[in-house]
This record gives sequence, C-alpha cells and structure tokens, in this order.
Amino acid sequence: MRAIRCNRHGPPETLQLETLPDLRPGPGEVVVDVEAASVNFPDVLVIENKYQFKPPLPFTPGSEVAGRVRAVGEGVQRLRVGMPVAAFTRVGGFAEQAIAAADACMPLPDGVDFATAAAFTLAYGTSHHALVDRAALRAGETLLVLGAAGGVGLAAVEIGKAIGARVIAAASSDEKLGLAREHGADATICYGREDLRERIAALTDGNGPDVIYDPVGGALAEPAFRSIGWRGRYLVVGFASGDIPKLPLNLALLKGASIVGVFWGEFAKREPQHHAQAFAELLRWLNDGKLRPHISARYRLEDTPRALAVMAQRRVTGKIVITP
Repeated sequence: MRAIRCNRHGPPETLQLETLPDLRPGPGEVVVDVEAASVNFPDVLVIENKYQFKPPLPFTPGSEVAGRVRAVGEGVQRLRVGMPVAAFTRVGGFAEQAIAAADACMPLPDGVDFATAAAFTLAYGTSHHALVDRAALRAGETLLVLGAAGGVGLAAVEIGKAIGARVIAAASSDEKLGLAREHGADATICYGREDLRERIAALTDGNGPDVIYDPVGGALAEPAFRSIGWRGRYLVVGFASGDIPKLPLNLALLKGASIVGVFWGEFAKREPQHHAQAFAELLRWLNDGKLRPHISARYRLEDTPRALAVMAQRRVTGKIVITP
C-alpha cells in the first residue's frame, strides 16, 4: 500500500510518498481501506513536532479517515469486513490503509459519503464535546465563535444553531464571514478590520457572550475574554494563530467566568461510551440537515504535502480531504 511518511520532523515539503506492506490489525483493532482522510491543523503541528501528541519517527500522519473495514483483529465483534466506518486514528490516515482501535470506529448510516464522513469526525466531535459537554450551551444563550470559517469553527457555528443558541461568528475576512452566514451565523465580526471588543459589545447590548469558542488563541484571546458575559464559559480549543495566550486570571474572577479546556481526542479515548453517544447525536443532526460539512478542496494522496502547506498557511475554509 502507498502511504505518506514523516521520516524527520519539519514542514510539509519534507514528507515522502512510500510503498509499505499491507497492514494487519492487532487485538481490538481494525484495518480500514481509506476512501477519504481529512486534513486538520494538528496534523501540521504533529509533523513539526509541535503538538502535545508526539508519535515516534517514522510515522504516517493523518488523524481521521473514512472507508470500509478491510480486516478485523482478535476480539472485535461489533465491526465486520466491508462495513463503512469513520475512524479516529491519531496517526496513519494519509495512506491507502489505516489501523484504528475498534472503539474509535463509528459505523456509517446509509447515504453518508466517505468524504463527508472523513471531514466530520474530528471537527464536529471537537465542537460537540466543547459546546454540549464542556460548556453546557443552552438554547437562547449567545455563542461567540472565533475562527468561524475553519473546520472546527464552522462546525461550532452549526452545532450552536442546532442547540438553539444565538451565534456570533468572528473571522479575518468578509469572504470567510459570508461562509459562516451560509451555515447559520446570526451576526458577524470581521476582526481583520473591526475592533473585536467594540463589536462584541454592540452585538450583545454590552452583556457579552455566554460562551466563547476559541480555536485561534494569540492576540484575540484577551480582548475576547474581557468581553465575556457573567458566568461565561471560555472554551480553549486550540492555537491556530501559533501563539498560546496568557490570560489575566483576575478577569475570570470579575466575571465569575470559567476557562474550560477542550481535548476531544483524549475525551474519545478515555470516555468511549460518551463519545459514541455524542457521535450518534451528531449523525442524527446530519441526517436532519442541521449539519452541512463544507469541503472546500480535495487532494490526491501524492498531493498531501501541498494540502498540509495550505493548512499551515491558514488558507483553508471548512475542511479539505485526501482521497487515496
């Protein structure tokens, strides 16, 4: 089988396409014939050795795939050969075959195509875990989403609307905000040309949002947190800006606010039953048309370095996928 390999840490152009032996599952594992693999910002960080998860070299990057089960390992009962699944792999996704723990595989219902499924698992899983589990977002509350046109941001916009919240989408350009509006945002902030705090105040009558979803970090974090409402929940999702912010903790005291960490991958690993319940709800919303994953580009397996470079340059809207 063909696979993209990271033999040394570095930028996307250091990756190589290689031919490897076919994979065999261990106990509790399955091998998936990959039909589509989604590209996520952490994939860029992993190959550069800048992420909290550090696989040993050499490895195949790629953390989520969709395809058909090729083989099942000892002890696997709920999955069978030929079954269509979406799987969270952590690594190994950018290849023609991938290994996943059986507990990390979700059978796909009829009518869900593989590209959509691959683009769905991490982004929507992260945003559901953040908004439903960690923030307990309720109907009628106000949600501010930073980086609203990215994969997890756009998912957060849609999930916020599915819950019944008022969603304010913030992004760096009018083009990105147009996409957020297409996916349900009620109001928008272009922090490329508008003052973030002034615009938040204007859109919330000075009360601030109940929940802030932040996958960006950097310079946006402090002005956003200063604007949060009483008993607000600030979700720390990621640092796409490249900078990890330092927030003055007196702000949490003054607003009675919570700073809440979101680590979906660890949640899925530690709490597989809760993860399965969340994924089932997401699939119901998908079938009901409440969720519409936006795939902005597709790449061949050999073009994976180019796809990761585009992601590293933060030029992606929605999700991009690799189709081996």
